[in-house]
Amino acid sequence: MKKLMYLSIGVIAFVLLAGCSEASSGENPEKIRLDYAYYSPTSLVLKEFGWLEEEFSEEGIGVEWVLSQGSNKALEFLNSNSIDFGSAAGAASLMSKANGAPIKNVYIFSKPEWTALVTNPDSGVKTVQDLEGKQVAATLGTDPYIFLLRSLNEEGVSADDVEIVNLQHGDGASALTSGSVDAWAGLDPHMARLELESDSELFYRNPDFNTYGFLNVREDFSKHYPNYVHRVIEVYERARKWVIENPEEAAEILAEEANIEIDVALKQLERNDFSEPIPGDIHHEALVEAGQILQEGGVIDEAADIVELTTELIDSSFAEDVIGSE
Repeated sequence: MKKLMYLSIGVIAFVLLAGCSEASSGENPEKIRLDYAYYSPTSLVLKEFGWLEEEFSEEGIGVEWVLSQGSNKALEFLNSNSIDFGSAAGAASLMSKANGAPIKNVYIFSKPEWTALVTNPDSGVKTVQDLEGKQVAATLGTDPYIFLLRSLNEEGVSADDVEIVNLQHGDGASALTSGSVDAWAGLDPHMARLELESDSELFYRNPDFNTYGFLNVREDFSKHYPNYVHRVIEVYERARKWVIENPEEAAEILAEEANIEIDVALKQLERNDFSEPIPGDIHHEALVEAGQILQEGGVIDEAADIVELTTELIDSSFAEDVIGSE
């Protein structure tokens, strides 16, 4: 009888614990923290219209916005648990993952040509080979920096023969216009502004070296609140479709937020493709190629398994659940 009693108590305890676990996993977050970035027009649209606040208001869940000045900042915020969702370039996300960042890519906010190598008309720089012995501004840990490394590798120039000056994107643009550096690995909208206002030249372009715009989520958030990852993606989808249908209005929002002229904002939007929001094989392949170059340059540990890291980073299931069911 005692054995039966103890067994019954054990079963009841197990059921109660299981119920508590299920209740815990179903809890709502107190707030959802996201970044917005000038290189992610959809994030600006969401912030402008308050669609996320509208989505979660009835549950009393707050929405907190944080400005990311570059992929490096977005990834720093994610790694330090300052935000739950962050906007970053794919290759920069892979670098962060290789360094142990607890993130997953769950959505593609755009396929951009947001970076190129930029110089002034009178700099004497016309080709990548001309960068030997020159100073080039770039923001370490971002797509423009990775674009610079890939461009140098493609054109047979050693990164050791170029002095890379680590400046945040806006500061790099200013350094180029002042003549403090010979070239700059640019990023829109700063790049589009210099192109239109200062006659700066995009002397090396390769759209395939631009890795995609990744919306990343902290792994612990996705584990505890998977339903809220789905709901954030749903609202991002609303913004993506709105941008496609209203490019001029989207440019106006970008111009106001980034404090740039409307023609600059329009040029930036023209260089973005919003048609492929679900992470897939094409994104996996692009990151593997970028990761291999980063390994060769000593940026990622040569012992790292790039294919495995990329597979761990990209999780298409959330976007497939949302977009595939539409």
